[in-house]
Amino acid sequence: MALSNPLLLSSCSFHRLNPLLFSRRCYGTKLSQWHFNSFNHRFFAIAASQNGVFTSPEVAKCFDFASEERIYNWWDSQGYFKPNVDRGNDPFVISMPPPNVTGFLHMGHAMFVTLEDIMVRYHRMKGRPTLWIPGTDHAGIATQLVVERMLASEEGIKRVELSRDEFTSRVWDWKEKYGGTIINQIKRLGASCDWTREHFTLDEQLSRAVIEAFVSLHEKGLIYQGSYMVNWSPSLQTAVSDLYSEEPGTLYYVKYRVAGGSKSDFLTIATTRPETLFGDTAIAVHPQDDRYSKYIGRQAIVPMTFGRHIPIISDKYVDKDFGTGVLKVSPGHDHNDYLLARKLGLPILNVMNKDGTLNEVAGLYCGLDRFEARKKLWSDLEETGLAVKKEPHTSRVPRSQRGGEVIEPLVSRQWFVSMEPLAEKALHAVEKGELKIIPERFEKIYNHWLSNIKDWCISRQLWWGHRIPVWYIEGKDCEEEYVVAKTAEEALAKAQQKYGKNVEIYQDPDVLDTWFSSALWPFSTLGWPDVSAEDFKQFYPTTLLETGHDILFFWVARMVMMGIEFTGTVPFSYVYLHGLIRDSQGRKMSKTLGNVVDPIDTIKEFGTDALRFTLALGTAGQDLNLSTERLTSNKAFTNKLWNAGKFVLQNLPSKDDTSAWESIADYKFDQAETLGQLPLPETWVVSKLHMLIDTVTTSYDRFFFGDVGRETYDFFWSDFADWYIEASKARLYKVEGHSVASVAQAVLLYVFENILKMLHPFMPFVTEALWQALPGRNEALIVSSWPQTSLPRDAISIKKFENLQSLTRAIRNARAEYSVEPAKRISASIVASTEVIHYISREKDVLALLSRLDLQNLYFTGSPPGDANQSVHLVAGEGLEAYLPLADMVDISDEVQRLSKRLSKMQTEYDGLVARLRSPNFLEKAPEKIVHEVREKAAEAEEKITLTRNRLDFLKSTVLVAD
Repeated sequence: MALSNPLLLSSCSFHRLNPLLFSRRCYGTKLSQWHFNSFNHRFFAIAASQNGVFTSPEVAKCFDFASEERIYNWWDSQGYFKPNVDRGNDPFVISMPPPNVTGFLHMGHAMFVTLEDIMVRYHRMKGRPTLWIPGTDHAGIATQLVVERMLASEEGIKRVELSRDEFTSRVWDWKEKYGGTIINQIKRLGASCDWTREHFTLDEQLSRAVIEAFVSLHEKGLIYQGSYMVNWSPSLQTAVSDLYSEEPGTLYYVKYRVAGGSKSDFLTIATTRPETLFGDTAIAVHPQDDRYSKYIGRQAIVPMTFGRHIPIISDKYVDKDFGTGVLKVSPGHDHNDYLLARKLGLPILNVMNKDGTLNEVAGLYCGLDRFEARKKLWSDLEETGLAVKKEPHTSRVPRSQRGGEVIEPLVSRQWFVSMEPLAEKALHAVEKGELKIIPERFEKIYNHWLSNIKDWCISRQLWWGHRIPVWYIEGKDCEEEYVVAKTAEEALAKAQQKYGKNVEIYQDPDVLDTWFSSALWPFSTLGWPDVSAEDFKQFYPTTLLETGHDILFFWVARMVMMGIEFTGTVPFSYVYLHGLIRDSQGRKMSKTLGNVVDPIDTIKEFGTDALRFTLALGTAGQDLNLSTERLTSNKAFTNKLWNAGKFVLQNLPSKDDTSAWESIADYKFDQAETLGQLPLPETWVVSKLHMLIDTVTTSYDRFFFGDVGRETYDFFWSDFADWYIEASKARLYKVEGHSVASVAQAVLLYVFENILKMLHPFMPFVTEALWQALPGRNEALIVSSWPQTSLPRDAISIKKFENLQSLTRAIRNARAEYSVEPAKRISASIVASTEVIHYISREKDVLALLSRLDLQNLYFTGSPPGDANQSVHLVAGEGLEAYLPLADMVDISDEVQRLSKRLSKMQTEYDGLVARLRSPNFLEKAPEKIVHEVREKAAEAEEKITLTRNRLDFLKSTVLVAD
């Protein structure tokens, strides 16, 4: 919009038209002037709620969140979650990331459930046989810990006081009692999984797959046993997976004297773990570091060890710029030192017990906890003059992924998978385009991990999990004499064949890493190793894997490797990675910060649909900040949908009005001929809908879910609700009745039902309830057909209606600037070319309704009116102007008086601000931020004064012209 005098109106005057409510009040127009059809609306409400599942907008003020569970159970009972293989199309298959059986729903779960359900519901509506496979993970460490704590608190007993069978029996009892909690919560989010195919990683089928995988890999020489460096959890007493986090700590500087040298001959090392110095087997420097070249080949004395000597060596691995450039080599307690020692043939010395205390190698510190020993050692080093300094230092700290404690690198006898041969195939899958990772930037991380992969420690010292299918021979060396078999009977037979009939065997006490069974998830859940299973033949490979980017290596990459190894194909074509859910300030949610948001509590307050819509608006791979404001806004969106449904239902014909329904049915909006015969507002909104269907469908197919949500939201809220629903009232409430109303009724129903379809994957509950309330629903929305694409649209009519919108906005802004009462109708002269006048005047009822104009004094002309000098002149667009008689909007004399007083007050405030800015004392002593704020206030005040003065001059000139 432009104005002949741009200073008359400010940019802040734009306001939306009644965005939250749909009422029968037509912007001050008395109801007596519009015929109100007395339809039998209760028919639809009764039809929708007769089964007790759905409630219609006609009988409920707002959508009832309590109905969500009823709707969900109804879907499930109708079998809608099962794949309809009769459709014959290419299936769409997702394997749910199995949450821990110990788990309770958190926002990370809510994120993956939302995104995966969006994909599943979309492709189901597209006509593809759709399968979403649910299940839970046995979570070896987490579950064992939970049950151990329960036994300790309720019965006062420890795990070791029970036999292994007794303990695992207790765990199964716990699982049966509490293990379904997370599944029920996932259902609460609307997950349309096929629950008849639910799996548990310890169930019979998946356990058979795990044994098959282990035996197969061992036969190929890809599984081996040996003593190597692993991540050890002292409290859990097992090897674990680790996660590194940046944490503040301390860097300790310690002197190592050079044997046979003077007091000035020493090397200073910097370490974050001084307690491991008892395990040092060398001191290393860079071969080109001139500071230490004279000491290479000599011996250093390890502090606090009563004179133990170790060699001073050189290696390019040493970072000259870290610390002092001198590295203490502790091969028994650091992964990198371990590799260096193996390369150079250095001995490996272990100073730590498996409970985290120091052993006899530490001498006087034997028996002390590792952290307690650190404190005491530093104190003793200070006393002996070997402590140089300590300083704050942020370092990457390895923590147990399950227990959370700082893990200890230790050399331990474990089972490993040789990963390089597997990783090579997984790298090629991405390189050849067989696997696409979304967002694409994570391909670099994937490639980096697999290109630098280390062998995988798969054994865990637990009782709960898949027992390693290895049996040892009584009286023989465990590392050399064992058999691998699928069953104890097969193992005994193998052992007897090799060692004789009297041989005795016992099974390895360890279990497999939980990630081992999870790595088989996409195909073990479909029947593998039985490749003749119907589900495996029908649904493998799956289509897509969706999960958090933080487990791209722990889970995703391993599934790719195992899928290729065991099935010969990549287990899924796409990997979609979502980000973390953070609080409104961008902080990671944690109990320590007290900012954890419970999804179930959120659902109770805002509804599942609002939560899902909020979570889905993020971008793939990007973290999402979750705020109450966003949830509140999207709850309002749910209400807006409900009110729109109420408006549509209230303005449809009664069920007995056969002729009216026949008129509605005659409109074929998928035909260009029908579109061309519609009035301008109807042509515009249907064309915009058809464009939206194409855009949204493309965004769905490209996994741009945030774009889908925003585009559909904007169309519904702005184009449909704010503009078309309001415009439709000009026809619905006309005296002429059905003949005029039918076109609006048909368009309202057509556009609204397609909006429901496009929003259903995001907001399944409220959209299904509204769908069921509409007339003629022969099927559920969840299984209805997706809107057809490439439907006709009229670009010229879109432009014409945009001109009408610009004109309406200009008039609304003028009314707001001059504080015209909302109910007051004003006169207007619309000036435009003959062509524009032709289509604008045909919609004069719509223009009058939306702009609150007096129809009896609304004129269309090709030249300015006679009273133009006494009117507000608006330029709505090229060749489209409006003149609003000023006297029609305000009492000019009163307005002059009011603005004069306002101008005087504004001038006084402005003068005060200028005086402060001219004061040297203020400029010198006030903080820069305060001075900047005063300057901004002065500039803003000056602009307002100019606007007000120009408006006052205009009003005074109008009075003179009138006189």
